[in-house]
Amino acid sequence: MSLTMLRDLTQRLDQRRGACALIAIKERMHCKTRLAEALAPRARVELVRSMLAAVLSAAGGAQTVRQVIVVSPERDSVPAEVPVLADSGECLNSALTQAHRVLHEFGCREVVILPADLPTITAAEIDALIRAGRRGGFAIAPDAAGVGTNALCLVSPHPFRFQFGSDSQRLHLKEAERTGLSPQVVRLPGLEFDVDSPHDLARLEEQRWLARLQA
Repeated sequence: MSLTMLRDLTQRLDQRRGACALIAIKERMHCKTRLAEALAPRARVELVRSMLAAVLSAAGGAQTVRQVIVVSPERDSVPAEVPVLADSGECLNSALTQAHRVLHEFGCREVVILPADLPTITAAEIDALIRAGRRGGFAIAPDAAGVGTNALCLVSPHPFRFQFGSDSQRLHLKEAERTGLSPQVVRLPGLEFDVDSPHDLARLEEQRWLARLQA
């Protein structure tokens, strides 16, 4: 992102109240490699783009969100009006830490972290997560297994050490307690369901999700 774009983003952040939504995504060709046996490379990229579009739409429709920002090594299919913060692609946690710091410098105190593979997420669920974060300074949406982290909301001026990866829910809760926040756990269907395996893909096909999105 250029300095001009950063200035434009600062002006937009000053104009509206609410949370900044950070949507993190890798280079599209490197996403969802565990689906390689179920989907050809081109189909896998299209699935990734479609899920990102669904998350962007939900975030853009949330009443509590004032700005949507993508964190990624590439723009690809991200609409021109959505800012993209550059990510080296080496480490998600480092990229989010940098983006979180930049937003704080621009005065954004409410940040919601969303992955790009939540195909059934809704604007209302994002609103619920952010409102829970406002109650205790921190809200987390675990995956269906209750082990990983599918979304976070931070309402705090203090730095936060992101812990995405193995056993991330426990580590994020521990980090929240370390920083003096009161964790709120939010369990909602669209926040719990991410697509990582052929089983998840089959669930999408059963729901005819991709067909509805492309209609």
